[in-house]
Amino acid sequence: MRIQSLKTCAWVHKWSSLVCTVFMLLLCLTGMPLIFGHEINHLLGNEVDPPVMSNNTPQASMDKVLASAKALYPSRVVQFVFRDMDENNSWTVSLGKTATSEDDTKFVKVDSRTAKVLQEPKFNEGFMYVMFKLHVDLFAGLPGMLFLGLMGVLLVVAIISGVVLYAPFMRKLEFGEIRKDRAPKLKRLDTHNFLGVVTLIWALVVGTTGIINAWADLVIKYWQFDQMSAMTAPYKGLPPPTQFASLQASVKAAQAREPDMRLGFIAFPGTDFSSPHHYGMFMRGDSPITSRLFKPVLIDAQTAKLTDSREVPWYLATLLISQPLHFGDYGGMPLKILWLVLDLFTIAVLWTGLVLWWKKRQHFQPEIQQRIAFDEAYVTR
Repeated sequence: MRIQSLKTCAWVHKWSSLVCTVFMLLLCLTGMPLIFGHEINHLLGNEVDPPVMSNNTPQASMDKVLASAKALYPSRVVQFVFRDMDENNSWTVSLGKTATSEDDTKFVKVDSRTAKVLQEPKFNEGFMYVMFKLHVDLFAGLPGMLFLGLMGVLLVVAIISGVVLYAPFMRKLEFGEIRKDRAPKLKRLDTHNFLGVVTLIWALVVGTTGIINAWADLVIKYWQFDQMSAMTAPYKGLPPPTQFASLQASVKAAQAREPDMRLGFIAFPGTDFSSPHHYGMFMRGDSPITSRLFKPVLIDAQTAKLTDSREVPWYLATLLISQPLHFGDYGGMPLKILWLVLDLFTIAVLWTGLVLWWKKRQHFQPEIQQRIAFDEAYVTR
């Protein structure tokens, strides 16, 4: 590589790394508990499992499930009914002051077989909530999400420039070789490069999916404009209904439309994932991929009849697939442990890179002389 190209690549790698390092360290640290979110919530008592019953126990009517939740907060408006992908015996009902309000939302977890209230989860407070908000938007909403997305872009740039910069030199070393008999600077550099190679693909995957997730709110808003508005167009201008059909009948209509899919969540009339005239039934498949992809089925909230259903577009499918991949939520506990180990390695890469920069700052040399010195060190080993 020519000296000028080497100098340019070194400049890009240094500054893209320095700008994003502190935030990447924050994301790595907050990401670790999120990898084991379900397990930690169980440990902290934030999640209560439904009681064990026979597998043949029938499911209660969704109307009864809804009534149990509404009985606790009769003045509230039901927004969503949802459950975890691997949960079959409970539903969680969210209730807000209005259909679209986000402040002071109440959650009620109800046994789907007995329609009895199990608990009132506190999703918007506590340790895991703080970790989640720091990881997703720094408690700054959409601007925070976009800012972290920009930091993700810089991380990807730093990784690619690092590969371009050090790959020619690393060919002169055995894989994993740390030159312990050389100067401390070279030992730190070898450690940084080795860990960087080990985490290369993982860091690119997590960084790229993080960038995609940072656009989640905007992607969903575009989907609402692009797809949901077309699906609900026949009802535009009509007064909102004053009476609603049975929720159970509406669920059956959606299941009849998609008999090979399971109900993932329900968006109630007036929420962002439906219209004032519809229940939004979001169905999911059973395979590792299709279980992450929701298919909207709109049911008339007055008549419980199907009005529209369509596949999610590519941009929303990309977002839905990237979200669990970002947290290693595809392969059970083994993949989560692998994600944790690689997360720790990435923290080491970030830290050693920061130390390299700090030591170099203390013993400053012109940039080109520093790179030439590194080159000579590799050649004369």
